[in-house]
Amino acid sequence: MERSPGLLFNKWITTIASIWIQCGGGSSYTFGIYSSVLKSTQGYDQSTLDVVSVFKDIGANVGVLSGVLYSNNRYGPWVVHLAGAIQCFAGYFLMWTSVVGLIKPPPLPLMCVFMLLAAHAQTFFNTANVVTGVRNFTDYGGTIVGIMKGFLGLSGAILIQVYATLCEGNPSTFILILAFLPTILSLSLMCLVRIHETNTVDDKKYLNGLSTFSLIIAGYLMIIIILDNVFTLPLLVRTVTFVLLLLLLSLPLVIAVKAQKDYAMRFQQEFSIETTPLLNKTGHPTATFGDERVPLNEDEMNLWQAVCTGNFWLLFVSMLCGMGSGLATINNMSQIGESLHYTTTEINSLISLWSIWNFLGRFGAGYVSDVFLHKKGCARPLFIAITLATMTVGHIVIASGFSKNLYIGSVVVGICYGSQWSLMPTITSEIFGVRNMGTIFNTIAIASPIGSYIFSVRVIGYIYDKVATGEHDSCFGTHCFMVSFLIMASVAFFGCLVALALFFRTRRFYERIVQRRLRRM
Repeated sequence: MERSPGLLFNKWITTIASIWIQCGGGSSYTFGIYSSVLKSTQGYDQSTLDVVSVFKDIGANVGVLSGVLYSNNRYGPWVVHLAGAIQCFAGYFLMWTSVVGLIKPPPLPLMCVFMLLAAHAQTFFNTANVVTGVRNFTDYGGTIVGIMKGFLGLSGAILIQVYATLCEGNPSTFILILAFLPTILSLSLMCLVRIHETNTVDDKKYLNGLSTFSLIIAGYLMIIIILDNVFTLPLLVRTVTFVLLLLLLSLPLVIAVKAQKDYAMRFQQEFSIETTPLLNKTGHPTATFGDERVPLNEDEMNLWQAVCTGNFWLLFVSMLCGMGSGLATINNMSQIGESLHYTTTEINSLISLWSIWNFLGRFGAGYVSDVFLHKKGCARPLFIAITLATMTVGHIVIASGFSKNLYIGSVVVGICYGSQWSLMPTITSEIFGVRNMGTIFNTIAIASPIGSYIFSVRVIGYIYDKVATGEHDSCFGTHCFMVSFLIMASVAFFGCLVALALFFRTRRFYERIVQRRLRRM
């Protein structure tokens, strides 16, 4: 009989450890806090600072190396976390030494390397947590990816609360915090992030519990962000709210302990069903479904095999359209608000709340697509098409320029943008297999910075400069961004059509293969 996992080393504790690491892993989302001090201390102009920002985006989105390391090391996810922790500390610590004057301002290429290292760590944390989550909850990949990606999206808001509580007004100290906090979290918890390929009947029940807590945390952060932007909370209140946030983040541990205790009790009472892997003629493990045996790794592909398929490029192009236009929207939210005469408080609120809408999209798309997959057998790429069609509407709303349009448009685009980040990795694991999932989905994620560059620089920036006539090349009015967002609306709609093509190509696959996996005992 298989030995029951202990209370410390099991997939539920692994999930909580991964969530906590994700909460500190999104440091690249906080660039706006310390960019000004980086600019002033290093003597950069705006265009030079933008170059550093580009390397931040490249580091945070190009995670192929993390996927390769995850797929090809024999020791477990902790190796990936260790590599991420080293990069995080090295990048931010060296940046901090330059900002505070411990070392001479480095040449721009070297500073770009510092930024690249710091942001690149995010892909290692994310890959280790997401892929391990999918392997631990194979029947509910969408839900677990939504939770992991959701907390990564929330991490920007969480880290901003750390800044507001501990060192507001001192961004150089915040850089030092970014060097230590994610590193310490990863190093202290990485031994708990392990692969436990077991499925129980209560997985969905307890994942729903974690989902509920994640929504509560997101709601709490949203309230704090709104109150702080409207009233400017005093330090004492911020400290209290931060302590409450830490307490909320610790509560999911209760679910993990209860889930494992229930599993151990059933195990001891021999209520759980034991399954023994069978070997087929090729020596590969198989799962049995009624009278039919299906090799579990029959659809496993490496990166090259995946790249040679039409499904890979359909997924890549749809992400280019969705992630690229969504990221370009948030990157230009401040300028859009200024052109439409929004107040500074309104603009700050819109930018701060983006992380909440991003979270809702990441979590919601994963959860809802899982529900429809289980109950209706609905192929997951359909939800990419739906969210990109909805994003089209969001871009049109922003382009229209009517009163308070950004309140609607930013919510719609933010949720739909976040949705891509949970749908894409889950679909990757289902179509191409889990073994090389980290490498493949991180390769597809390169579409995000590529799309962002195209839409931010070649579309929005180019058209804005053409129509700007005010002082300092500024522009005010709906015409400043209307054409750009109509173009991005067209691109998002094209992405919707591409996703529909992927849906029709994979519909039979989901019916025959994925449903068999979901019925695996």
